Amino acid sequence: MSRPVCSRLPVAVDLPLLLQALQAIAEDAWHGHFNTDYFTGDWSGVALISAADALTELSPGRGETLQRTPWLCDERWRLGLRGLTLDIVCARLLRLGPGGRIHEHRDYDLEGPDTDLRLHIPLLSPPAVDFWLDGQRVPMAAGECWFLDLARAHRVDNFDTCARIHLVLDCRPGAWLTQKIAEGLRDTPATQPADSALQQFQRLVAGDAALAATLQHMAEPESFIERTLELAAKHGLPFSREELRAAMRSGRRQWNEQWSG
Repeated sequence: MSRPVCSRLPVAVDLPLLLQALQAIAEDAWHGHFNTDYFTGDWSGVALISAADALTELSPGRGETLQRTPWLCDERWRLGLRGLTLDIVCARLLRLGPGGRIHEHRDYDLEGPDTDLRLHIPLLSPPAVDFWLDGQRVPMAAGECWFLDLARAHRVDNFDTCARIHLVLDCRPGAWLTQKIAEGLRDTPATQPADSALQQFQRLVAGDAALAATLQHMAEPESFIERTLELAAKHGLPFSREELRAAMRSGRRQWNEQWSG
């Protein structure tokens, strides 16, 4: 199979049941992701199914597949996925906390015709989270099931005030899954090209009431510009004074309404 960048599978999961199971996960069950060089902020996970020879429960492995305690002790995980005919070799909950960023990288262990296929099922998917894959923003919503070719370059930015949590499944390629990936392509929402740093900062402020208030109450234009550039740079989103002035020329009132969301 020639793998597409992404596909939203035409399948149904029981999102309310999966959210109940998620709520039962204790906070101390979450462990930091093993790729410590790949992120800033909180990127943590809970292993549901993983390989016996994995360095950590969240790490990849090729040994015997083991069902971990959260999966064994709560049948809601299995029941929530009962409509999916999958050979699961790894299942993890992955959480990206507010303000967290997963830097651009590739998962080379997913490259090749016989490698595992990775599915993402968003459980908590706040609006100000951007998942970028191959230079395009993937518009995933809670309760959907997506195939993502993560051997391609990808990154994630959580500009929201809430955590993003996905159920991530690594599955062996099989006829059923291959067919569903192909069937899903027709109705998969279009991905979106990358925004400028200014547009990304706009979404960040729209999702942060305190940050929006800070800018809205600055009436003096030069102070507003200086503070905006400072905050944008602090969040790793530098843009020029000229870009900001051009946006402001469209009308200060419209600009403020735009920031306020």
